[in-house]
Amino acid sequence: MASDRARRPRRLAIALTVIVGAATAAIAAPPPNANPAWAPWFRSLVQPGTGLSCCSISDCRQTEYRITHDHYEALLGKIWLPVPPDKILRRTDNPTGHAILCWTPVQGVICFIRAPES
Repeated sequence: MASDRARRPRRLAIALTVIVGAATAAIAAPPPNANPAWAPWFRSLVQPGTGLSCCSISDCRQTEYRITHDHYEALLGKIWLPVPPDKILRRTDNPTGHAILCWTPVQGVICFIRAPES
């Protein structure tokens, strides 16, 4: 009985490691409709003002967007997120044909690219 109690913290630690690892893998996985041919374009995206990478294909998704009052909002799941003006990339070479939102649960909106205009 005592040895079983001694093993509980270890089992809990192992279970938590597996859960966190699985959650991280799910977040890092590309979205289901990701086109691997676009991966180099996604890697070329840099945050305005910093030069740091926006993301990878895993952090970015095609999205719907709208203009509300004086700012953009991007749809993430069922939630409309305000897009900070300093996160908007003024690129015209978007090969996806859709608006792109680069977002993580920790950083929030990293970058936003409007859909190409027709």
